[in-house]
Amino acid sequence: MIHLLPLMLERVGVILIAAFLLSQIKSFRRIIHINEQRFTEKALLIAVFGMIGIISNYTGVEIRQNEVAENAWLIHIEPDSAIANTRIMGIAIGSILGGPFVGLGIGLIAGAHRYMLGGFTAAACAISAVLAGFAAGYFGKRRQVKLPISPGFAVLIGVLMEMVQMAMILLVTKPFPLAWDLVKVIGLPMVFINGFGTLLFMLIIQSILREEERTRALQTNLAFHIADRTLPYFRQGLNPESCKKVAEIILTLTHADAIAITDEHRVLAHVGSASDHHVPLQGFATGLTKKVLQQGRVITAKSKEEIFCYHASCPLRAAVVLPLKVHQNTVGTLKLYFEKPDQLNEVEKELAEGLAKLFSAQLELALAENQSKLLKDAEIKALQAQVHPHFLFNAINTISALCRTDAEKARKLLLELSHFFRSNLQGARHTLIPLEKELEHVKAYLSLEQARFPDKYQITIEIQPSLEGTLLPPFTLQPLVENAIHHGFPRVHSKGDVKIAVRRVDQHMHISVKDNGKGIPPDKFELLGKQPVHSKHGTGTALVNIWERLEGIYNENASFEIKSTEGCGTEITVSIPIDRKGVNEEHVTGVFS
Repeated sequence: MIHLLPLMLERVGVILIAAFLLSQIKSFRRIIHINEQRFTEKALLIAVFGMIGIISNYTGVEIRQNEVAENAWLIHIEPDSAIANTRIMGIAIGSILGGPFVGLGIGLIAGAHRYMLGGFTAAACAISAVLAGFAAGYFGKRRQVKLPISPGFAVLIGVLMEMVQMAMILLVTKPFPLAWDLVKVIGLPMVFINGFGTLLFMLIIQSILREEERTRALQTNLAFHIADRTLPYFRQGLNPESCKKVAEIILTLTHADAIAITDEHRVLAHVGSASDHHVPLQGFATGLTKKVLQQGRVITAKSKEEIFCYHASCPLRAAVVLPLKVHQNTVGTLKLYFEKPDQLNEVEKELAEGLAKLFSAQLELALAENQSKLLKDAEIKALQAQVHPHFLFNAINTISALCRTDAEKARKLLLELSHFFRSNLQGARHTLIPLEKELEHVKAYLSLEQARFPDKYQITIEIQPSLEGTLLPPFTLQPLVENAIHHGFPRVHSKGDVKIAVRRVDQHMHISVKDNGKGIPPDKFELLGKQPVHSKHGTGTALVNIWERLEGIYNENASFEIKSTEGCGTEITVSIPIDRKGVNEEHVTGVFS
């Protein structure tokens, strides 16, 4: 029994060498991923591990009359002989990986071959091979539901299946004394060797899986790193400037020799090799791009002819061209070029596919973001375009009355009214205007109001020097002044006092409008500026309007504060960033110029 161990170890070595060679084959790496096999992968598992079972039969050690026979490959054995081999090891591993259906197939192949070799244990070994395959697959499948397959579990299954084979030899083989003598010779060596071989085989498979996981993790990390660096540019959409930056980033972080990005009609950017004739903003230099745009799928080229480059001396010899899609529509392509075909391996291709998916998602997000910006701009413009109809009617009535008594003053007020509405139109077209333009709007409004109520209000304006050109949303100051006049002094017969102050505090411009009017009742103070507050003299929507626009344009970089004491007056302060760092980028294009 002891002298059988070295011979069995040699046979295990043969199988492990085969396992190592298989681990270098991409198709084998693909099919051993547990829970990922389709019918094709299962069929390949049956074929591969069935072949390992056949090799185990051929390389087994012949036992004749309880003695080890000297032979190499077992083509056929004598009727009174048996085989000590590693067949169960391959059956157990393949079945654990593939499940009971795969195990049954492996067992049938290995068992049928063992039966054809002959010997007095042929039937018992064939039956045990089928049973071992199905049982190992069943236990492996159940294990996968709760826990991953570990080397220890595989060893346990291998040992149990070998013990099943020994039991089957004792049950089926006749005469029993001959079967018992054989089991005493080969039982322990085969149980030990098959368990040890299963452990080593499983460790090889685990190393393959770990290597695949490391590769995927590195690819994922690299893809996300590239996506993170390119996101600010893809947010700008597909244009020559953004695409050039993206192409330069990808070229730096991958092994490609050239990177190109196109839209549906032309090359937007090309960096790296062949830049002399792959010129941006011109038509496509390769027919491969047109093909990807038409078919909307990834196409790989491994030769110059497949790339279809019209330039005779083009150094590019391999390429992977990927569609960039927005809502399932191909809007452009990402192209990775290589000067040597062997550089375009599976790793580079998978990385490129991952990047294309991420870039497509970024483009979809950029489109959604742009649509959101347009909607927000439309909302802000609508808020800015609001004009109080009563003010228009009152102004026209005042001017109409003055036409008979003071034509010159009526003419001046008509000019102020036209200036007021011109400012409204300009404000509706721009998101930000200079402070001096807003002050002109306020002064036009005050001229019209003071014509209606002469000497009822005293307006004081204090502007800190150098702030006149500072940008702010239109209709920020004028509604505050209007609120102070209409709500601060509704029935006050004494002269009202309204102070407008604009000053710089750190990096913000503070705009304050203070009156000495009646103040705000406590029950309305908490809601003012947050939601409309209905009263006899208005709804409070002007303050809500201002705050909504400040939030839309500056996010949390602007503030809006109301202080009021009933019977003493109200002060409203608006604080906005002086520089554009606090402004949402989408609103910069709406600046008054």
